[in-house]
Amino acid sequence: MKINSKTKIVSQNIILVPYTKKHVPKYHEWMKSEELQLLTASEPLTLEQEYDMQNLWQEDKDKCTFIILDKQKYEVDNNEIDAMIGDTNIFVKDLALGEIEIMIAEETARGKKFGWEAVILMLIYGIDFIELKKYEAKISWSNERSINMFTKLGFKEESRSTIFNEITFAKSVTNEWCVSLKDNFEYEIKNYVD
Repeated sequence: MKINSKTKIVSQNIILVPYTKKHVPKYHEWMKSEELQLLTASEPLTLEQEYDMQNLWQEDKDKCTFIILDKQKYEVDNNEIDAMIGDTNIFVKDLALGEIEIMIAEETARGKKFGWEAVILMLIYGIDFIELKKYEAKISWSNERSINMFTKLGFKEESRSTIFNEITFAKSVTNEWCVSLKDNFEYEIKNYVD
């Protein structure tokens, strides 16, 4: 998405940066994992297809993608590739509705609340910069971590798909919810230079 192509969000434990060409090879390696394919309902792509997808996402007005960096690792040598741990996306379905996704791909980064922090930052970003009024999260029945996280964030089950083995959770944006999201931790939005 053009809107986030020059945006870097720095928070307590993570940094969100736009998904660029340099991130593709590591992302491609992640997506060879059958576990991640199952949890994200994704199909494996060739490296060339992954580059095409990255370019499409960067140009598409309906997709907002950030790569999640482990801030502590990044601050050692400013190497984004070494610090990559996952990604988070919003797919804008209409002017007011966005579908949010999160993936912590690096096993060593799981269970450390990085996903929690990334989702909250992404929710705030979608509200403040894309002006979303409602969110959906489609989660595999087997993905208990994501189900628990989105439930704690106030999302409620809206529907189930037996075809895709998914539950759709939804949350309408309210002023009180925005305040509660922003009270979780401090963050700073900066200009991103690739």
